Amino acid sequence: MNTLALKLTVAPLLILAASLAIRRWGEIVGGWFVGLPLTSAPVCFFLALDQSVGFAATSCLGSIAGAASEAGFVFAYAIVARHFGWPLALAAGSFGYAVCGFFFAKAALPLWPVVAVALAALGIVLIVMPRLGDSVMISPRAPRWEIPARTIVATALVLGLTTLAPYVGPRLSGLFATYPVFAAVLAVFSRGAATSVQVLRGLMIGAFAFTAFFTVLASSIERLGIAASFSLATLVALAIQGCSLWLMRRRKSP
Repeated sequence: MNTLALKLTVAPLLILAASLAIRRWGEIVGGWFVGLPLTSAPVCFFLALDQSVGFAATSCLGSIAGAASEAGFVFAYAIVARHFGWPLALAAGSFGYAVCGFFFAKAALPLWPVVAVALAALGIVLIVMPRLGDSVMISPRAPRWEIPARTIVATALVLGLTTLAPYVGPRLSGLFATYPVFAAVLAVFSRGAATSVQVLRGLMIGAFAFTAFFTVLASSIERLGIAASFSLATLVALAIQGCSLWLMRRRKSP
């Protein structure tokens, strides 16, 4: 019941905050914002409480692999979005995520190799993904129904994905929980390919902090316990996220 209440509370608040951030600061900041582990971290916390710290540590490996799989989603979505509408782009992105996820599920890499692969994937995709407009894009005033629609879609997807996750084991639970639900919703509701790519570029930037969070958590939760490891992982992720925001703002400055 606590986990369900968390999903029903966090999902709408997160998509609302990201939508408002897009209106105020542009698409890339919205994607950067949802790159934080604001839903997968609480889910991992409840896994540690309900299952064990060992179960949670293994699910962290799946979450890190999920960050690399998000790179597959972003690259495929951005390539297809150049020439086709969002339905095909979303299907291509989901297929890219599934292919990468299948690879990681079969490989079952230990912690540091999967971290290295995830960081390399994020960096490569940031470099090679198409640039359909790098200037900051502030969305025009959206119709009143758009943010409620985003909220309903994102919440439904979160409930569906996380309901299935516990039945497939800890590693796949972490992998499934990192499907970029919020970024996908923001990209689909964006106005054109250029704005959707900006959202996804922001997601890739934010995914470095996401990866750092679960790396710290996986390496420390069994030694330090739940409270100390989550606190340390949060501090590291916030520090990296703050640096990435500073770099983005500096890049925009003349």
